Amino acid sequence: MASIVSPFRNTYRYLQRQAHESPVLFYSVVLGFIGPLMVVTIPPIRERMGYRPAEMVPTSFPLPNRPRRPVQGYEDE
Repeated sequence: MASIVSPFRNTYRYLQRQAHESPVLFYSVVLGFIGPLMVVTIPPIRERMGYRPAEMVPTSFPLPNRPRRPVQGYEDE
């Protein structure tokens, strides 16, 4: 029975030592593993909380439904 738990215990001890001796590398790896998990879990949580994406920004200006008049006025003569 001890042989089944031993690899997990050794891994835990190794991670504990790395977190103490080089915390920057350890937490960088931890965040690297959490990132892909957040891609899957965060969007459903946001939807449940009532988040709706913003409307798309218009990419063109709507033309009026009338004949175009020539411009008259300042320096257009």
